[in-house]
Amino acid sequence: MLRDLSELTFDNSFVRELPGDPIEGNHRRQVRGASWSRVEPTPVSEPTLVAYSREVAAMLGLDPEAIERPETVATLAGNQVLPTMAPYAACYGGHQFGNWAGQLGDGRAITLAEAVPREGARFELQLKGAGPTPYSRTADGRAVLRSSVREFLCSEAMHHLGVPTTRALSLVTTGDAVVRDMFYDGRAAPEMGAIVCRVAPTFVRFGNFELPASRGEDALTKQLADWVIRTHFPELGEPSPEVYAAWMAEIARRTAAMVVGWMRVGFVHGVMNTDNMSILGLTIDYGPYGWIDDYDPDWTPNTTDANGRRYRYGHQPRIAFWNLIRLANALVPLVGEPAPLEEALDAYPAAVERGQREMFAAKLGLEALRPDEDDALVEELFAVLRLVETDMTIFYRRLATLPTSLREGADEAVLEGLRDAYYAPDALAGADRARAAAWVRRYLARAHEDGLPDADRRARMDAVNPKYVLRNYLAQLAIDDAEKGDFALVRELLDVMRDPYGEQPGRERFAEKRPEWARHRAGCSMLSCSS
Repeated sequence: MLRDLSELTFDNSFVRELPGDPIEGNHRRQVRGASWSRVEPTPVSEPTLVAYSREVAAMLGLDPEAIERPETVATLAGNQVLPTMAPYAACYGGHQFGNWAGQLGDGRAITLAEAVPREGARFELQLKGAGPTPYSRTADGRAVLRSSVREFLCSEAMHHLGVPTTRALSLVTTGDAVVRDMFYDGRAAPEMGAIVCRVAPTFVRFGNFELPASRGEDALTKQLADWVIRTHFPELGEPSPEVYAAWMAEIARRTAAMVVGWMRVGFVHGVMNTDNMSILGLTIDYGPYGWIDDYDPDWTPNTTDANGRRYRYGHQPRIAFWNLIRLANALVPLVGEPAPLEEALDAYPAAVERGQREMFAAKLGLEALRPDEDDALVEELFAVLRLVETDMTIFYRRLATLPTSLREGADEAVLEGLRDAYYAPDALAGADRARAAAWVRRYLARAHEDGLPDADRRARMDAVNPKYVLRNYLAQLAIDDAEKGDFALVRELLDVMRDPYGEQPGRERFAEKRPEWARHRAGCSMLSCSS
C-alpha cells in the first residue's frame, strides 16, 4: 500500500544505538567520542519541487502524488521535521587526495531519519544542502542548483545503468541565493540554492571508522562496526574478530563490484577520498564526477586534481584498494592483529580481476575471455581507442552492429561502421588506420569462433554497453535551463536515463558525441568542488 511521507515508520537506530555529541548547539567544533551530532535543517524561504524519482518513491512505499504535496515538499526542503524523525549530522574523518585530513563530518548533509517501509528494508533520508552543522567548518552548509542537478540526475542514472549507488528521491529549489566562488579565482557570486534528498540503506563511509581509530577511540570504533554488521550485514553473524575480518572481505568485494561498474560505463568519480567511500560499496557523494567522452585513462573531471590526476579514470581500481587498506588499518584494534585483515583485503584484487574479465567479455559479446589470446586482444583495444579521439560509449555500441562476415573486408569497409565514434574520422589514417582495421578484423574473427549469431551478440553487447550516459555537456545544458527557471530538460534527462540501454527512438540527440563547443567549457569538461 502506497503511503504519505508522514505515514512511514522511522526507526532511527543510528542515533538510538550509537553515542551522540553531548554538546548542544549548531556551532563548529571538534566532536569526540561520538558518531553523530543532533542538528535541525535550516528553513528556506521558498521551497519548490523541481523533480522526483518515482522509482525511489516506490522503493520507500510512497505514493508518487504525495511527493508533490506542500507538506511533503516542506519536509524535503528541511522546513518541516516530522515528530518521528531524529535529524543528525554524522561525525567522520578521511584521507583527502592521499593525506589525512582529520575530522570532516557531514558539513552540508543532514540525515532526517531511517525509514523502514517494510520488513528487511531500511533507508536513510538525507538532505544535502540543508544548512550548517557542527562539521561545516567555515562553510554555509548549502548547495547550489548546478551541483544539486548533477547529483540528482547522476544518482538515478547510475542506478539504471546497474552500478551500485546511493539514490535521489527529490530535487527542491530553496528560493535563496548561495554565494560560491566556482573557479576559485576570487570572483564569488550568488547562485540559486537547492536541496537533494538522498536515499541509501546507510551513508556510513570508511572515514566513520578512520576518525575514532586515529584518536584511539577503539570502543567507539567497535560500537559503530557492531551496529553496521548487525544492521546491514546480519548474514555474517554476531560481531567477533573473525566476523570483522569476514566483513572486511565483503566490503572489499562490494567495492570491487562498484569500481568495475564505473569502468564498464566510463564513469569517473573524481573525488575518491576515503570519506567518499561507502561501507556498502555504493557510489556516494557525486561531486566533480564525469563520463569520459574520448577514451583517455588519464582523464579526471576534477579541477582540484588537474595536476596530480590521482583520481583519473584508469587509476580508480588502484585508488579503491588504497582506500580499503586505510579502512583495514582502522579495524586492526577490533581484530587484534593485522594478518586476518590483510588476508581479507586479498578479496579485492581477486574480485576486480574476475569482474574485469567478465566485464570485457560481455562488452565484446564473447562467452568468456581466453587467457593470453583474449588478454592481448583487450590490450590492443586500449591502444586502438587512443589512436585518435574515440568516443568510448559510441564505439562499443557501433562495434556491436558489425557483422562477423566483415572480418574478411578491406580497411575502409571494416571501419565505416565505427566512423560515428571518432571525433575526427579523417584523422584515422595511414598506419593508425591499418592498425585499427586489423584489430576489428581480429575481433570479428574471434567473435565468429564463439558461434553466436550476430543478432544475439549485439543483444548481449547492448545489454552492458549503454547508449545513453549522463554526459557532462548534457547535464550542463539542463543546468543552463534550470538557472533560467526552465526545468523541462532536467525532467527529460531523468526519463532518458531510465532506459540507458534501449534505443529510445526520437531521443538520439542525447546519445551524440560531445560537441566541440563543450570541449573546454566549464561544467562540460572539468568541474570544481565548489557546490
